Amino acid sequence: MGAQLRVYKRRIQAVTATKKITKAMEMIAASRIVKAQRKVAASMPYATELTRAVTAVATGSSAKHPLTTEAEAPTRAAVLLVTSDRGLAGGYSSNAIKAAERLRERLAAEGKEVDTYIVGRKGVAYYGFRERKVEEFWTGFTDNPAYSDAKRIAAPLIEAIQKETAEGGVDELHIVFTEFVSMMTQNAVDDRMLPLSLDEVAEESTRKGEILPLFEFEPSAEDVLNALLPRYVESRIYNALLQAAASEHAARRRAMKSATDNAGDLIKSLSRLANAARQAEITQEISEIVGGASALADATAGSDK
Repeated sequence: MGAQLRVYKRRIQAVTATKKITKAMEMIAASRIVKAQRKVAASMPYATELTRAVTAVATGSSAKHPLTTEAEAPTRAAVLLVTSDRGLAGGYSSNAIKAAERLRERLAAEGKEVDTYIVGRKGVAYYGFRERKVEEFWTGFTDNPAYSDAKRIAAPLIEAIQKETAEGGVDELHIVFTEFVSMMTQNAVDDRMLPLSLDEVAEESTRKGEILPLFEFEPSAEDVLNALLPRYVESRIYNALLQAAASEHAARRRAMKSATDNAGDLIKSLSRLANAARQAEITQEISEIVGGASALADATAGSDK
């Protein structure tokens, strides 16, 4: 076997091994998407009803609360960025980071300082490499988040929104995550969690033909809002984490499918080159044999004379 043919065969073996790995990762990601989608669907009713309850309390009272009251001159905002812990998911994390950068620029243009909170090792690595300050970060659960993870994330954010800005608090809470639309479409979006925009919620309910429920508040509307604040933030973060996890699995499945297809095309190309190299070797060997036989025949004919 010639040296060139050996090189082609080694490359084919290496690409074939890579193809097996990417195919397995594609199948694993595809199986996890279904579970993630079910979790997203299961979390939506609770988040929707909780938002409606908060809106009903806020519209039915005159209490000022961080959930619903806009600051007269907001100067500080907190941004929670949700990325992935692992790579091999195409542009999933980079798209979320770009959306966070656009939000940061917009808030800075409005004269607001930004405190950054990050979920996922990819976002932490991005900010760490650029030596940017990060208030807090969480890793290790992005592909399968639990409600307890959302509670851990929500705790410092709730504490920040309840403080005065002079004491290190913030006026607004924003979250940047990847919204799961379908198996083929996932969009990086930024959403303001607090203060809750009552007009937007009312417009959404009107558009869907829904009527906000009427409640009586005991002991008071402010106490009810205080009780609902952590539940609201936790549910919004949990839903965002679930959508981000489903989006991550979908992006990884798509990236691994593309890698598997590319590996298959490369194997075909290398196989053609290997066949051409083998044919060239065979042709050369036949030529050498024919040439040797002809030289032997000529030498034998010369000795007979």
